Amino acid sequence: MTRTPGDAGPPEASVSTEYFTGLYLAKDDPWDLATKWHDQRKYAVTVASLPRERYRSCYEPGCSIGLLTAMLAPRCDEILAVDCVDAAVDQARDAVREFPHVRVELATLPADLPDARYDLIVVGDLLYYLSADDLAASLDGLVERLEPDGDIAAVHFRDRRHGGNYDGFNAHAALVERADLERHVHHEDEWFVLDILRRVR
Repeated sequence: MTRTPGDAGPPEASVSTEYFTGLYLAKDDPWDLATKWHDQRKYAVTVASLPRERYRSCYEPGCSIGLLTAMLAPRCDEILAVDCVDAAVDQARDAVREFPHVRVELATLPADLPDARYDLIVVGDLLYYLSADDLAASLDGLVERLEPDGDIAAVHFRDRRHGGNYDGFNAHAALVERADLERHVHHEDEWFVLDILRRVR
């Protein structure tokens, strides 16, 4: 289905932590990330698309149960992965227990952005849950924490079957239009859109 910029808008209010907590109370893996092939493939494509062999420090907001975090771990000297749900944090910690250089903490975007700076930021299936104001604040905060010449990898669900849904197409449009980022990798298919952008100033 053909999409055009602005064909869908973000939610009026960011989706609440209580909503996500309820999902994890109902099911350990609410989106079946550990068993769905298209999610396994999405993570593999994301890691394979990273332009550099190794990164010094990675920040991953919205890490969910830590499957992508574990795949990033061999490529990074240190990782801070966060999620807003205690149950997700517990599962993510278990997923990366073999990697002592990975920390998993409870945090919400944009309220709990870290103080450190990173040469890699990975954000997946998170941005389209944010209101316009929270999305703008989150993108500003993420870019501020990205070192010059650092990479931000964004990968989100792409709804090709239904028009008018705010998905990765729309959320990434707000990211790629930034003058302080230059897109180095772009991939999209029926399931997801992936962009890797480098901070140029």
